Amino acid sequence: MDAKSSQKTSDRPILGITMGDPAGIGPEISVEAVVNFCLHEVCRPFIVGSAQVLKKAQGYRKITADIHVIANPSDGLYAEGTIDVLDLDNIDVDTLVLGQVQGQCGQASFEYIKKAAELALHEEIAAIVTAPINKEAIKAAGVPYIGHTEMLAALGGAEREMTMFSIEGLKIFFLTRHVPLIEACRKIADQEFVLKGIKQAYEALEKLLGHHPTLAVAGLNPHAGEGGLLGREEIESLRPAVEKANALGMEVFGPIPADSVFHLAHLGRYDAVLSLYHDQGHIAAKMLDFEKTVAVTLGLPFLRTSVDHGTAFDIAGKGTASAVSLVEAIKEAAKYAHLH
Repeated sequence: MDAKSSQKTSDRPILGITMGDPAGIGPEISVEAVVNFCLHEVCRPFIVGSAQVLKKAQGYRKITADIHVIANPSDGLYAEGTIDVLDLDNIDVDTLVLGQVQGQCGQASFEYIKKAAELALHEEIAAIVTAPINKEAIKAAGVPYIGHTEMLAALGGAEREMTMFSIEGLKIFFLTRHVPLIEACRKIADQEFVLKGIKQAYEALEKLLGHHPTLAVAGLNPHAGEGGLLGREEIESLRPAVEKANALGMEVFGPIPADSVFHLAHLGRYDAVLSLYHDQGHIAAKMLDFEKTVAVTLGLPFLRTSVDHGTAFDIAGKGTASAVSLVEAIKEAAKYAHLH
């Protein structure tokens, strides 16, 4: 490799990909993504996981590539036809059963995330990309977090993280996520809670885009409450929060009826939408393109992107799971890695 090529390689961000639950599709889509999608052109990817599990996953996908075990990200070869793996060797492959909830898998997947967070905090990697974990397996392992975002927030010491979806130019933030809908509605009725969410989303968006953005806030009720006929949240908490945000110099619009705001943002009228609860934004993104929706976690001391699908236990090991969402997550991490 000449000096010019070496410099180009060193300029590409190093990304740590956690392989997810060993009993799910994470291992196979991880090897598929690294080997078959020319990702080395935009980044230096390695997998945090189990070398033995990944070798089995190669068989499911009929992938022939050399697994290169590394102790540190700096040891990676980052070459085509090679899978660099930081091997935690924490799974008993003889007792591993694909497609089933297992405590050892929940514990192992948490350890991959913990290791990646340590590397990111020590600035040994530019970003973390996560393959799917299983909440039941995490619970079976006794891990005291419900999902990736909560784990990473605790490991990174973040006071409040925020999730953003990115798909075909549409960016969606979430005011609430993994809470029951009735609890989300209680939170949305709190004007100060809404304002804090608007400010956090706006500041993250401004940093991401590098200019003064526009943010639309989705309505909660049909027709954004229809002037109070169909609900009071828009009048009592959402609109006052938007007005306060504008008074602080932010360009925020809404609340705008949820059945049109995502479409308008996709057309370019707004830079992003603040979705009020989990399914409101998820449905909009996944209807646009299920496979290419990427989740970006902001508000952490490091960048994290993720697939937006689960472990797909029903097809684990069958070699049919699509790696597209993971590939898009890796590309998104490479795109924004310079911001951290």
